[in-house]
Amino acid sequence: MKDEIITGIDIGSSKIAVLVAKLSPDEQVPRVLGFSSVDSHGVKRGQIVDINRVVRVVENAVEAAERMAGAKIQSSYVSIGGPHIQSLNSQGVVAVSNPNTEITGEDVLRVIDAAKAISLSSTREIIEVTPREFIVDGQDGINNPVGMSGVRLEVNTHIITASLTNLRNVDRCLSDLGIKTNGYIFSGMASSLSSVTDTEKELGIAVVDIGGGKIDICIYTDGALSYSSSVPFGARHITNDIAVGLRISLDSAEKVKLFLSSKDVKKQLTEEHVGKTSKDDIDVSKLGLTEDITKVSYKTVVEGIIRPRLEEIFEEILSHIERSGFVTAIPSGLVLVGGGALTVGTVEAAKRIVGVPARIGVPGNMTGLIDEVIYPQYSCVAGLLLYSQHDESQRQGLDFKDFDKILRNFSLTKSYKKITDLFKSFIP
Repeated sequence: MKDEIITGIDIGSSKIAVLVAKLSPDEQVPRVLGFSSVDSHGVKRGQIVDINRVVRVVENAVEAAERMAGAKIQSSYVSIGGPHIQSLNSQGVVAVSNPNTEITGEDVLRVIDAAKAISLSSTREIIEVTPREFIVDGQDGINNPVGMSGVRLEVNTHIITASLTNLRNVDRCLSDLGIKTNGYIFSGMASSLSSVTDTEKELGIAVVDIGGGKIDICIYTDGALSYSSSVPFGARHITNDIAVGLRISLDSAEKVKLFLSSKDVKKQLTEEHVGKTSKDDIDVSKLGLTEDITKVSYKTVVEGIIRPRLEEIFEEILSHIERSGFVTAIPSGLVLVGGGALTVGTVEAAKRIVGVPARIGVPGNMTGLIDEVIYPQYSCVAGLLLYSQHDESQRQGLDFKDFDKILRNFSLTKSYKKITDLFKSFIP
């Protein structure tokens, strides 16, 4: 395997992040070469509403990442999220082509194709098909059926679909910049690739990606993706509440929200408690707010404004988890990623409302220039790199010992011929 340049682009409601990395045969994980993150414009709830503004912002982000990496971005994986995302679990059944020998890769392709045969609107497109388990002659729980003997092969899959209009708009934005779209990845799934361990997926876990305008949810059970959905509001609603409550601008409210989660605030509160004072005023004079405000009440903002909105958010998340049918199948709890995960009181609200363990996730499995990337808000764009790494490994050629990884990352963004050629390269 030669060195390859891979790229991920996260087009979100609050920010657009671009990450460029190198895959080398000498390293097991991607080496980050370039990174950029700019404020997003023209995107609401994960969907493009002003394509010209989005093109300009993406261009700025891409140019900054290219300068840092010293490489030209020619293709990329792109994150997709928002209320237009829908998912379902589907089953496929086929007869093994040659029951006297063993199950082959061609049989696996056929059974997955059978699972894809679902009724779908002309305005929607399948962006991901993930096998959950295979069943051979009634024996379930099989991850890799290739090489096994049997006459009947079944598969349970998780299928994610997206709005075709939104996919075309994203593709146009990148094509205007001369960038080829390798594939669309659900942002919740991308975040889980970089911030959740295999052990947590086996036990059962829910990944909650709290963005500015939407919240994406992925639930893993028995090591496989089993449910995907999106909530049509996010952390920006908390900012709006602070702006209204304190009568300040949205920019000032965002600064206050981020500042309340910082170590400086904790230090101020600790010093006040040491001084045995009942005051809870927080000094915000250094934030450079346009309004004539130097202090805010910690209790008023956190307990009176942020906490009620967080409770509303996690009550909606809980309703999605209950609707999935996997509410008792996630003993590992919640992993909170995305910029909204940094809001003060988020973990506590998750534990209180959902009633399961919760932690803030950060991206991993990368080397290189990662100091600016290892934060919850970049879990998605980091996950795009890891997805790209799996895909690159498939194209370079793997043996069937790694077949489970291929199936766990099976994507319809690749043509049927490409995948068929992959399997043929394994078969003598």
